[in-house]
Amino acid sequence: MDDAEEKLLIGAHTSTAGGVHNALIQGQAIGATTIQIFTSNQKQWNGRIFSEDDLAKWRDHLAESGISDVMSHDSYLINLGSNKNELLAKSRKAFREEIERCLALDLTYMNFHPGAATGASEEECLDRIVESLLILQPLLENKNTRLLVEATAGQGTTVGHKFEHLGYIIGSIKGKVPIGVCIDTCHIFAAGYDIRDEGAWEKTLEAFDENVGLEHLYAFHVNDSLHPLGSRKDRHANLGKGEIGMKCFEIMMTHPKLRLIPKYLETPNGKVMWEHEIRMLRDFTCITSKN
Repeated sequence: MDDAEEKLLIGAHTSTAGGVHNALIQGQAIGATTIQIFTSNQKQWNGRIFSEDDLAKWRDHLAESGISDVMSHDSYLINLGSNKNELLAKSRKAFREEIERCLALDLTYMNFHPGAATGASEEECLDRIVESLLILQPLLENKNTRLLVEATAGQGTTVGHKFEHLGYIIGSIKGKVPIGVCIDTCHIFAAGYDIRDEGAWEKTLEAFDENVGLEHLYAFHVNDSLHPLGSRKDRHANLGKGEIGMKCFEIMMTHPKLRLIPKYLETPNGKVMWEHEIRMLRDFTCITSKN
């Protein structure tokens, strides 16, 4: 294995059932070099509390696993841009608690969906998201965990489906809170950004660089899409089995600006498919290096 291959960070969203360290064990079993986890039940407001034993097992397994750049995904209930005072307060509390769990585990990234306008304007929603994040500045000062806002598909009133939205959040936060972007390939395709071939990828990367800045791109969720370009429907498919197609993922793995960015599969049928998909993504780079 050459140095370039060793740096490839490819994994999936693995389960913490039975103990948070079990996600690392599952990651090793599928050949992952990085993983994404839920630190708590993503459909409940009451968050998990880690014991010292939980944390010790996590640290021990992490050291032995060879896995790095672990990312959490926050709760689906959280809406940092809500115009409903009660929901906004609950969201901010749950978001803070999620960060505290990430810090306890010393995770590299915490991925979050930006929020939904639910009756307000997109501009008002974006401003509330920025305000929600700036509140956390003291908590994240001199810490290792970076918050990554996820590009969305644009379902309903969600924001984050336009690179301009992401650029506004990043521009308002950078230098105050450690921040970056996670691109979900299914999401941006559903939002209207074509990535099916090399020319399409270059146009999309140019748009991202212009509106956000490629230096702020820290991670990928790697998923094909069940629905066509611009559908604004978030339904993941296995790689090469959807509307995006396999060429997209070959380009991701060989593009000089993308290949070393950590990649996390969220495709269906994980127990059956993830080991195969990880190997397939890694093999793209091997084929290219031989050529």
